[in-house]
Amino acid sequence: MLSNLFVAIGAVVPLFCLMLIGVFVKRARLMTDEELVHMNRMVFRVFFFFMMFFNIYTADLGSTLRPRLMLFGAGGVLVTLLIAALLVCHFEPSNKRRGAMIQAIFRSNFVLMGIPLVGNIFGADQLAIPTMMIAVIIPIYNIAAVFVLETFRGGSFHLAGILLGVLKNPMILGALVAVAFLLVGIPVPKPILTPIGQVAAATTPVALIILGASFKGGSFHDHVPQLISCVTARLLIAPGILMGLAVWLGFRDLELITLLAIFASPCAVASFAMAQQMNSDADLAGNCVVYTSALSCLTLFGWVFTLKMLGLF
Repeated sequence: MLSNLFVAIGAVVPLFCLMLIGVFVKRARLMTDEELVHMNRMVFRVFFFFMMFFNIYTADLGSTLRPRLMLFGAGGVLVTLLIAALLVCHFEPSNKRRGAMIQAIFRSNFVLMGIPLVGNIFGADQLAIPTMMIAVIIPIYNIAAVFVLETFRGGSFHLAGILLGVLKNPMILGALVAVAFLLVGIPVPKPILTPIGQVAAATTPVALIILGASFKGGSFHDHVPQLISCVTARLLIAPGILMGLAVWLGFRDLELITLLAIFASPCAVASFAMAQQMNSDADLAGNCVVYTSALSCLTLFGWVFTLKMLGLF
């Protein structure tokens, strides 16, 4: 039991130590809000591109492609979206809040919190499979989030424009370029691949530090029931149901933890910016990000410890 406890601690604590460094950076005023915005933009556009490229280019695609895992991951996200939409529309009368709540429930911070979780458990050399899942999950998140937020603000949904935006996403671009290099057989010389790998290795620590520095507390008194519902659904109910189904279907080890990283991670940081830009309840969306991120320290530990105790990885 003690060894299982150490595995769970080792999986979760490093994530939050990096975020705490970010909190210190912000409190010590080592970076301004404007500098954080620019740094975050650089990480998103440059670091994530090279992380995706390196992890896929150096992977054995024959063993990395897991159609069953991809299908379950995508299906789980879509089912969560559908059930969340039905329940939120039934209980919440405000359209402004509906979009923010649905997005908070189905859209997780898989890239920033989930991928490092898998790496902390299985090692950085085992990230090819969860990285490949980014190419499946992120487009679904982006398209579905725009659809939901546009629907509840009364706007129109332009699929062609959204798909073009998804293709311009640096993570998707990195994956596409890596696959193209592999299919065509273009070799990347070691003097070039080495610094690309160094940038890829730095992506997660830098991104988590920036995430910690970017957190801002907000007033939650106007939407306490909605906030509690979203946090509970995101961290406990959705992962509880989906992970139970995944175990029943026979997912184990790396595949199971990859699914945990998708379904049990806190709300995506991007959900706040999108809610703000698309006339949804930005305060509620921001608080969902803050509180799920803070509480996931406990819930992720609990999920990892439980799965380890059950001998599922």
